[in-house]
Amino acid sequence: MKWNYENEQWVQLPPHLKHLPLFTRHIDLTSWLFRVLWAIFLKLTFTFYIRLEVKGNFKKLYKKYPKLILISNHASHLDAVSIAAAIPFRYWLDLYISAAKDYWFSNPFFTFFSSHCLGAIPIDRKDRKGEAIKLCTTLLKKLERIWLILFPEGTRSKDGLIHPFKRGVSLFSQSTQTPILFLYLEGNSKLWPKGSFWPRPGKLILHVGPVLPPSSIEVINEEYKKWVLTINPKAYG
Repeated sequence: MKWNYENEQWVQLPPHLKHLPLFTRHIDLTSWLFRVLWAIFLKLTFTFYIRLEVKGNFKKLYKKYPKLILISNHASHLDAVSIAAAIPFRYWLDLYISAAKDYWFSNPFFTFFSSHCLGAIPIDRKDRKGEAIKLCTTLLKKLERIWLILFPEGTRSKDGLIHPFKRGVSLFSQSTQTPILFLYLEGNSKLWPKGSFWPRPGKLILHVGPVLPPSSIEVINEEYKKWVLTINPKAYG
């Protein structure tokens, strides 16, 4: 069934969509409470267990760019939460994370956590009707403020190296005229490599890079690679 984004169809909405601002009819106090608790947990975790260092300033970016697509390399389950932990909590109501529906919305517990703690947007990787694309572009067009975290590689890197980005990020950016913020996570694959059950303690560095205007995937790939190689010459193997 296709969802009409101009008409909530509230009663029929599946649980994994009800938290999104296109559909929510009121301030969700449950979400707010769990986000506060989740923020406290992240603060403790990324201070004492994983030492997160942020090289950049999100405050200046937030004032200048009400809408941004934040893109990063993707090599572990730490990636989305570490980016969220690096961004001041007062900006979280405008922060959304694209997340694989078949994993992060696979059961009631994950659905609740993804919706109320992460503010996740479900992305169906097998969707051939373009509903996930329509949902993201609608959010980017209609919301006054939105920072959307995307992992353009599409899946976690098995070898820790950065692989070519898929075209989705350029499609979202160009169709909504949303600029792109480059982020690079250094050390994520070592702390929680694909296949490991739990992250290891250690240091994680989040590099905040330049903002690129809406561009083609070829330009995004080229400019991102050029920037990352100034930080880690071995990031692409």
